[in-house]
Amino acid sequence: MELEPPVDRKMRDLDRAFFKKIVPVTAAQIEARRTGELLKAPVLRQHILDLPKITNVVRTSDGEEGKRLLLLGANSPDQLPSDAKEYLESKDAKLVSHSLELDYDYWTADQILRAVLPPELGEGSPTAFSINGHIAHMNLRDEYLPYRFLIGQVILDKNKAIRTVVNKLDVIDTEFRFFKMEVLAGEPEFIIKHSESNCTFTLDFSTVYWNSRLAHEHERLVDLFLKHGNNPTANDAPHQVPLIADVFAGVGPFAVPAAKRGAIVYANDLNAESTKWMEVNVKNNKVVPRVRISTLDGRQFVKDVVQTAWASPFPADAYTKPLSVKERRLKRSAAKSTPLPISATSTEASTDDRVASDEHVVHESGPQPPPERNSRRIDHFVMNLPATAIEFLDAFRPAFASLQSQYREEVKEVYGIMPMVHVHCFTRELGEDKARKDIIHRAEAALGHAITENVVVHHVRKVAPNKDMYCLSFRLPSNFVDSQD
Repeated sequence: MELEPPVDRKMRDLDRAFFKKIVPVTAAQIEARRTGELLKAPVLRQHILDLPKITNVVRTSDGEEGKRLLLLGANSPDQLPSDAKEYLESKDAKLVSHSLELDYDYWTADQILRAVLPPELGEGSPTAFSINGHIAHMNLRDEYLPYRFLIGQVILDKNKAIRTVVNKLDVIDTEFRFFKMEVLAGEPEFIIKHSESNCTFTLDFSTVYWNSRLAHEHERLVDLFLKHGNNPTANDAPHQVPLIADVFAGVGPFAVPAAKRGAIVYANDLNAESTKWMEVNVKNNKVVPRVRISTLDGRQFVKDVVQTAWASPFPADAYTKPLSVKERRLKRSAAKSTPLPISATSTEASTDDRVASDEHVVHESGPQPPPERNSRRIDHFVMNLPATAIEFLDAFRPAFASLQSQYREEVKEVYGIMPMVHVHCFTRELGEDKARKDIIHRAEAALGHAITENVVVHHVRKVAPNKDMYCLSFRLPSNFVDSQD
């Protein structure tokens, strides 16, 4: 049995009461003690009512104890085959009529929208959206816009964790990446909390860029930083603490998880709203010692961060390994079982005092700080601004040329291994080989140099039918720090 709600193609304001429906079905009145037996009977199995959210065994209308109604998929007794009827008679079952009362809450969002949208739109009803905190973010095509508020209300009703439904408008802030949006239903509340990569992010969804569909990409790159350090093709043990420069950091989806796992990060974004919330996220996730935040143009940041990392590197204590929750728990347990030295405490001192003081210990000596020269070398640049990031590759040659002109051979020694660059971009070349050639060609033109070392072109996701997002990873050319005499 397939059910559909009542249809009203002219509805523009949602009328929930309209979707009530009475569905007549046949039921077998049976003895309650035989319920399990009849449910398992092979002759009945394909005739028992099987509908979402509908129980197929209910009490009788008069509530008689010892009796139950077994709901069947037939609208009338005549629709039941003879062998099923004979079996029910042998079990002293009586066929009766029963009514299912369905209302708005029963129907799915897709069913409701098919009932109110024009037939040509209903088959592809727009029930897909991304979730960011409590916000459902839709991207409705033009043909659905006349029905957008109706659609938004249905989405809000049918997803209990959602409090706000918004639709992306065509107007996009090209400088700061966030999109203009219209509230379709719910509260106009845009400050959200979102969990990702064992971190909690707080942000204003209306003023900064955030895309929950990139969670896997965030994790992929952070894993690469922490697993292989400056050598993405290595298969050996984890590298020393990596130093990362995030050129378009947003609210910190790369920077914060990387720092939480022990990396050192210079994080930048031109949007002051983004860096404001990144500061909140750095503090809330307890990675303040390992992240420095700036609000600069991307090219200026590349130039500055090379100089800053060289002249004012992070202090040694930033390189201490953060304790995991398990490690902190073990440390507290050890403190409880270790006697206090008599000379160090009074007779009133207690284990609780010792544990309380130990709560503030969040680091251990762990891996020693890297040598001074390595602490000045940036291992990775991340450039997650797919619309234009490739254009900013022209900043690297002058940035390193300037550093080399000041410190000469020492720069070449420190940067014996050049940084990796991970630049996100779009392409309309759909074939893998064509996409690779297009991306590398554009990157080489912007960089002003051939890209040949540790080159990886990773497909991130399909953005539109004729548009894909990729991440190009490569090592900067070593001659960027060669003597310029």
